[in-house]
Amino acid sequence: MDDPARPARALVMGVLNVTPDSFSDGGEWFEQDQAVLRGHQMILEGADVVDVGGESTRPGAAPVPVAEELRRVVPVVEALAPHVRVSVDTTKAEVAEAALAAGATLINDVSATLWPVAARCGAGWVAMHRQGTPATMQQAPVYDDVVAEVRTLLTDRADRAAAAGVREVWIDPGIGFGKTVAHNLELLAALDGLVATGRPVLVGTSRKSFLGLLAPGPDGAPAPVHDRLAGSLATATWALQQGAGMVRVHDVAPTVQAATLVGLVAARPGEATRGGAGSGGGTEEGT
Repeated sequence: MDDPARPARALVMGVLNVTPDSFSDGGEWFEQDQAVLRGHQMILEGADVVDVGGESTRPGAAPVPVAEELRRVVPVVEALAPHVRVSVDTTKAEVAEAALAAGATLINDVSATLWPVAARCGAGWVAMHRQGTPATMQQAPVYDDVVAEVRTLLTDRADRAAAAGVREVWIDPGIGFGKTVAHNLELLAALDGLVATGRPVLVGTSRKSFLGLLAPGPDGAPAPVHDRLAGSLATATWALQQGAGMVRVHDVAPTVQAATLVGLVAARPGEATRGGAGSGGGTEEGT
C-alpha cells in the first residue's frame, strides 16, 4: 500500500449518510438504492474513499440500535466496495466488523476506541477526537488548551493502535465534535502541529454549523447547510495547505478540483505561470 500520508494529491473522502436524520442531507440517501446511486456518483466525481455511516453523529443525535445500523450499512458497503475504497463511520465493534467483512477497509471512528477491531481485521483506522457524546457534546465544551489536549489524546490513541498492529492509522481533530467556534478555529490554525506528529491527518469541516455562523448570508442570519460550500472549500483548502492527507466532504467534485490544484502548486511551484502541468500549454490570461 502507498503511504497514506503522502499521496500524489491529498485524498478526498465522500460522506454517505445512510440515516434519516443527518444534519447535512436530511435523509436524502436513507433508502438503500438511493445511497448506492449516490456512492457511484461520488466515485464519478473523483472520491478516493466513500464513508458509509448508519448513525448520525450530529449534535443531539440519539443512538441507533446495532441491528438497525447493520441493516442500513452492510448492503451499501457490499454494493460499493468492488468499485471504490469504502470506510465505515461507526463507533460499534459489531458494525465495524460486519462492514469490514462486507468489503470496507477503513474504520472511521469518532469514539477513537475501535483500534482492536482494526488490528484484528487488518483494516485501517481513523482516530477522531470528540468531547462528550452527540447528545451532549455541544452543550458546554471546555478545554484548558484545546490544541494540546486534542494532540495528546490523538497521539496516545494512534500509538496504542500501532502497538496493537494497525498499520494504517489516521488522526482527526474532530472539528465541531465538542468544540466551540473558537476551538474549531484554534485547531484549524494549529493543523501543522498535528501533521508534525508524523501521523496522516484527516480533517472534516464540510457544511458544519460554525461555517454558517462565520459566513452569514446577506440578511445576517447564519448560512443554512446547503449554502456553506464556500466555507467548506475554504477550510478544506486550508487543511490541505497545512499538510492534511485527506479531507472528508459532502461536495466531492469541487473539493477534488481544489485538492488537485493545491497538489500541483505544492509539487511544482511556479509552473502554473510558465504553462506547466495542467495548463495545456496555454499562455493567455483567462484561457
